[in-house]
Amino acid sequence: MIGFAKRSVYPNLGLAEKSGSLFEVAPDIASLRVGWVNVYFLGEPGASHWVLVDSGPPGFASRIRLAAQERFGPGAKPAAIILTHGHFDHSGGLHQLLQHWNVTVFAHRMELPFLNGRCSYPPADPTVGGGLVSWLSVFFPRKPIVLGSHVQPLPNDGKMPGLAGWRWIHTPGHTPGHISLFREHDRALIAGDALATMRQESLWAALFQTPGFFGPPAYFTTDWQAARESAQHLAAMKPKLIGAGHGIPLRGEEMLSLFRNFAGHFDSVALPRKGRYLKHPVLAGSTGILSIPPAPKNRFLRNLLWLGLIGGGALLANKLIVRHRVKELGQEPKLEDR
Repeated sequence: MIGFAKRSVYPNLGLAEKSGSLFEVAPDIASLRVGWVNVYFLGEPGASHWVLVDSGPPGFASRIRLAAQERFGPGAKPAAIILTHGHFDHSGGLHQLLQHWNVTVFAHRMELPFLNGRCSYPPADPTVGGGLVSWLSVFFPRKPIVLGSHVQPLPNDGKMPGLAGWRWIHTPGHTPGHISLFREHDRALIAGDALATMRQESLWAALFQTPGFFGPPAYFTTDWQAARESAQHLAAMKPKLIGAGHGIPLRGEEMLSLFRNFAGHFDSVALPRKGRYLKHPVLAGSTGILSIPPAPKNRFLRNLLWLGLIGGGALLANKLIVRHRVKELGQEPKLEDR
């Protein structure tokens, strides 16, 4: 049976905890839900040396700092901040945090162009379906942030700065430089957006659906083949505990079996039926985005436009006919004709 990191904070069949509540996933792993995203604190309670994974969306920096003090003590400051990737909901709190914490931010070198002001992320893909969040994704920020000397590339050997026993794994697909974190001795996995444990495309599903395994947030995923390979790579590592960027941490006897089944059937359970990047992925390099496939024609919007033009033309024609008749008769139109 799938278990949750702390059952008492997951009422109503395991729905996500209230935003802003700090809870313990493992003795040295704590999670904080800020808005719709999880950030992770890696370190024993009261430890002077700990690391923050991701920074959440804009507006939650003070809550993250308060949670750090709750767990590690007054004046707590991380040894480093690790980014799984740079999307606004995972990096939006960095500028505010760095005003108080003069620490280094580490990210994959393929993610650096989006963190040093050189390149924007590709456009969101609202056509992947799933609900309101997908349609709203066109309004989500995708411009780069500028971290300057604060951001550094992760070491090539896979080791995590400031984190003994952890290593980073390149898990692209959602973004070119997406990473996940893995610890061998207890097989703990911080997956970022390589997968989700609650569906994110639908606002209703994200709020009320029971936990499970789902693909990365589809509207921002730009290489589905890489996303599939990343999920299968993580499943092959046989994690015993999974903390995703969206959803609640999962563990238990059946969790790994369900995760491996999800990864093995990725195309049928995670792949969208259609999408801008489904067959033609974004190509990226160390300098940023190299090419983006053209946006598909939106038949719904096109038909809506034609309907508007036809309706507008009909109204205009009717108005001209009325005016012509009035002119011929030499009288003002009645109230009902105006």
